Amino acid sequence: MTTTAEPGAPANEAPLTLDQPTPKVLTGWDQGTFWANLGVSLLGFSGMLVVLDPLGTGKPTLSFAAAVTASVVGTLIGTAALGLAAITGARTGAPSMVLLRGLFGAKASYLPTVLNVLQMVGWAVFELVVISTGLKILARQVFGDPGPGWLYVLVAGAVTTALTLRPLGALRIIRRYVTIAVVLAILYLGWDLAGRGVPMEGGSWKDFWFATDSVIAVSISWLPLVADYSRHSRSEKEAFGGLVIGQTLAGIAGSVLGVAALAMIAFDSTDPYKVFDPFTATSVGVICFGVLVLREVDQSFANVYSTAVSAQNLLPRADRRVLCLISGGLATGLALLVNMDSFASFLYLIGAVFIPMFAVLVVDFFVLGGHRSWDVSEQAPTRWVMLLPWALGFAAYQLIAPTGIAGWSDFWAWLQGLVGLTVQPWMSASLLSFAVAALTTLAVGRKRPAAG
Repeated sequence: MTTTAEPGAPANEAPLTLDQPTPKVLTGWDQGTFWANLGVSLLGFSGMLVVLDPLGTGKPTLSFAAAVTASVVGTLIGTAALGLAAITGARTGAPSMVLLRGLFGAKASYLPTVLNVLQMVGWAVFELVVISTGLKILARQVFGDPGPGWLYVLVAGAVTTALTLRPLGALRIIRRYVTIAVVLAILYLGWDLAGRGVPMEGGSWKDFWFATDSVIAVSISWLPLVADYSRHSRSEKEAFGGLVIGQTLAGIAGSVLGVAALAMIAFDSTDPYKVFDPFTATSVGVICFGVLVLREVDQSFANVYSTAVSAQNLLPRADRRVLCLISGGLATGLALLVNMDSFASFLYLIGAVFIPMFAVLVVDFFVLGGHRSWDVSEQAPTRWVMLLPWALGFAAYQLIAPTGIAGWSDFWAWLQGLVGLTVQPWMSASLLSFAVAALTTLAVGRKRPAAG
């Protein structure tokens, strides 16, 4: 891919359509700071409820040590997967959903594209809800009266959408001004919580792998958009190293901080926002919390922008700025209506869909030599057979950890009984579904159709 943009797109900005070349301008530092910011999330803090209570019993079942270990192990596994995905984007210069043309074929790639558009919009909605909630908490702390909630959603949606119009410029802003403030905020909040003492007693290691799966799912949720940014890296090394270092350090810090905060409050699985109470207990903590709330826009920005870029796989000549305005407006509108009750189910379903798909991609690209003839053109031949390992991997995940949706989980429970499967505590849905998809890909994916 050339680094000179065609007329209509700034030389140092993302192309407007898929027909335009991809500028390779992001350094390892750009990637590292961006992914470090994505690794620390207010949504992730509240999501640590799933780590302490992985089976949804309504009370913590893991010990503090087990929850912290699950956070570290899950982050390392998930980040390693993201790093490999970053290499594929840097090598091909293609965004994530376009990259899947080489795996499934151009037309068959529409299926994961539609799924990704749905989940990116969903994540953007969740992020806007979290941002607006954080702003309300800050307003209550500072002014007493937070005012109407819809106003915060509109402000967060407008800022998010504006950033997506110049995405690489937004990454440079993050590098220059945001990252240092976030690091200082995390250090202070961690020091403050440690000084007040984190309860270490109670719980067990019994559901360790269920908790680890939820952390892996948090990291893997970024998988379908990694190449949207790594394609702009100056080299594969910078794409991989920047992402892995930034995401690992920040992801572990954020997970541990979230578990510590939850361990300090009266556990209430019906109120995920109680996790923010320990952060705002001091005046300095309020300031640090404010930094994290403002930084959360990075998350909503990434989801809205990648919704638009994913849609370009379906509409390759559509102007991404128009698609960004549409996706940002849709996410903002939905954020005015949604609630957070089904967060855990949403999280597990994402893991079930994209972990086995990544296994198929990495085996075909790196092991079976696909990188030597990876076709991302609109004429990429259909490889329907590659949907088989993805489907089997998804089924394996659901058999071990059925997504908690009414009717859906009942079907998988029935299937467990039909095949005589008794789920054991050591069974990791993420790792076993990856293994099933990877081994099936080795069996069926050796023959690549000729381009044309």
